[in-house]
Amino acid sequence: KSDGSPTYFLSDIAYHADKFRRGADICADVWGADHGGYVKRVNAAVKALCGEEAQFEVKLCQIVHLYKNGVPYKMSKRAGSFITLNEIVEEVGPDVARFMMLTRKNDAQLDFDLEKAVEQSKDNPVFYVQYACARIHSVFNNAQKEIGADFSFESASAGLKDVDLSLLTDENETRLIKKIAQFPRLVEQAAVATEPHRIAFYLQELAALFHGYWNAGKENTGLRFIICDNLALTKARLTLIRACAHVLENGLTVLGVTAPKEM
Repeated sequence: KSDGSPTYFLSDIAYHADKFRRGADICADVWGADHGGYVKRVNAAVKALCGEEAQFEVKLCQIVHLYKNGVPYKMSKRAGSFITLNEIVEEVGPDVARFMMLTRKNDAQLDFDLEKAVEQSKDNPVFYVQYACARIHSVFNNAQKEIGADFSFESASAGLKDVDLSLLTDENETRLIKKIAQFPRLVEQAAVATEPHRIAFYLQELAALFHGYWNAGKENTGLRFIICDNLALTKARLTLIRACAHVLENGLTVLGVTAPKEM
C-alpha cells in the first residue's frame, strides 16, 4: 500500500504458496459469494508460483436467509445486529442445522425457517429421514415380540437366514431395492464433485419410498412387514427394510447427523 504495509492479496499468495510447498495436493477455499471476482487473481498467482500441477479451487457460498414464522430476520453487520451459527444450533440443534445447511448446493441461496426446522412433519427433511430410521427399528421391536428374539434389529442376522428375496415383487419393494442399490455410486459422485447436498437429497428420496411402503401396508394388510402366518415373506421384507435402515444410517453418518432408534 502507499504506506508500505502489505495488501491482503500478498498475504493470500504467500498462504497458498506455503500450502503447496508443504505437500498439499489440492487447496480448496471456501469464500463468500461477494468474493467471486477474486478467484481468478488468486488462481493466477498460485499457478505462477506453484506450476500448472497445483490444484486450486474455490467454493463460493451464497447467503442464508433466516426466517421465523415466515418473517425474515433483519440483520446488519454495521448495526451489529446479527445471529451467529452458535445461536442457530442452540435453537434447533446440531442435527437440524447441519442437515438443513446441506440441502442446498454451496452456491445456491438457502431460506432457513427456524420454525419449520423443528417441525415434526414430512415438510421437515431431517425429521422425515430420521423418522424413517426410528420406524424401521420399531418394526423390528414388534417382530421380536410377535416372532421371536432372533428378530431384534441388532441380532436380526440370526433370524434372517435363507431369505428368499424373490418374494419381493410389489412395486413399493422393487422401487426401494433400486434406490438402495444407488447409494455407493452416489456417495462416490458426491465426493468427487464435493457436493454433499446430493446425499441429503438422496436420503430424503429413500425415506419417502420407505414411508410410502409403510403407508401401503396400512391400507393393504398383505403389504405389512410382519405377516405371522407367512414367515418367508416376513423375513424377506425385514431384510429389505434392514438394508434400508443401514443406508439411511450410513448416509446420515457421512453428513454428521445422528440416526435415532426411536422418536
